[in-house]
Amino acid sequence: MTTNQSVMTSLAQPYLEGLTQQVLRYQQCTACSRAQTFAHDACQFCGAEALVWHNSTGRGHVHAVTVVGRAPSDAFRALAPYTLVVVTLEEGARLMGHATPGVKIGDAVTAIFFKHLDQTLVRFEPIG
Repeated sequence: MTTNQSVMTSLAQPYLEGLTQQVLRYQQCTACSRAQTFAHDACQFCGAEALVWHNSTGRGHVHAVTVVGRAPSDAFRALAPYTLVVVTLEEGARLMGHATPGVKIGDAVTAIFFKHLDQTLVRFEPIG
């Protein structure tokens, strides 16, 4: 593992641990209160370095949808075709994940989790 990969893995550790516990986590800036997903060492909005991890409810609304017909690698070939979405979580952060086929932009969704190979992945399904 290169140094850059090590830094990203350590920054993302709370997020990755959350996935194994079936919890979505996001960072919130204590300076501007904005939420962001994944691991950053500074706020992507104001640049402050005071970030705190929080657990998300896992609920949100679909912002974008695409169907992947041809997997980008052998690891995902068994899942194809699959739906990917960008969801704006209730807390304001946006996150990409798998989704139940047929979801549409604007749909209210909630996160569930599934195992694929040795990874825990997120799948959003419609609420209701």
